Amino acid sequence: MSNSRKVTASSGNVFANLGFDNPEEELLKAKLVREIRGIIKRRKLTQTRAAALLGLKQPDVSALVTGRVGKFSIDRLVRCLDRMDYKVDVVVRHKPRRASSRAIAA
Repeated sequence: MSNSRKVTASSGNVFANLGFDNPEEELLKAKLVREIRGIIKRRKLTQTRAAALLGLKQPDVSALVTGRVGKFSIDRLVRCLDRMDYKVDVVVRHKPRRASSRAIAA
């Protein structure tokens, strides 16, 4: 019996690998939510207390901490971090070159 498995290299973005429509946006949202969850945990906040601090309803905090972030925009997540006294910096940099089309065109 052969135990052969197909292995596919990751793109570095699980949301792209899974075929999401806006994988870069989903990855950014996931990173912001991870930070918010970490802050809530470090401060040992209840969901009710976190909701009051974030200006959200408790069910929205529950959605955040369980990863259901479909109704949260990046802007809303950044506002949540701001309300917790965290600053979000945006870094813009050039994408690394891919060896495919650009190398052929040159």
